[in-house]
Amino acid sequence: MDYRVDDRQLNAAAFLSFVNQIWPGSYDAKRTQNALSRTLNITAYDGARLVGCLRILSDGYYFGTITELLVLPEYQNKGIGSTLLQLAKASTPTMLYFGAQPGAEGFYEKNGCKKGMQSYTIEKKRE
Repeated sequence: MDYRVDDRQLNAAAFLSFVNQIWPGSYDAKRTQNALSRTLNITAYDGARLVGCLRILSDGYYFGTITELLVLPEYQNKGIGSTLLQLAKASTPTMLYFGAQPGAEGFYEKNGCKKGMQSYTIEKKRE
């Protein structure tokens, strides 16, 4: 497995092909590229295939959040998500805050994450 911290080669086409295997949807490539340029992208490749990605949005001092941690279903339970999480911890100068999908709490606790504040959302439809 090839892990890359601050993967500057990650582009919208590769990311959207990957994401649509997990969260099928209609995503705008230009907006996706803009979003990728604003985050620290930590990736896992099996050869040339993107199989895992963790993105961090941070101000570099006070705040950091994991926007998503995704691993292709056929690559789950192989330590890839855990490695991405450890690379995130080592690669950010701030604490990291994030929400967990229901059922994923055990994964995060197993990886040394502590349950914190209750989270809330303000929903806005994607244009």
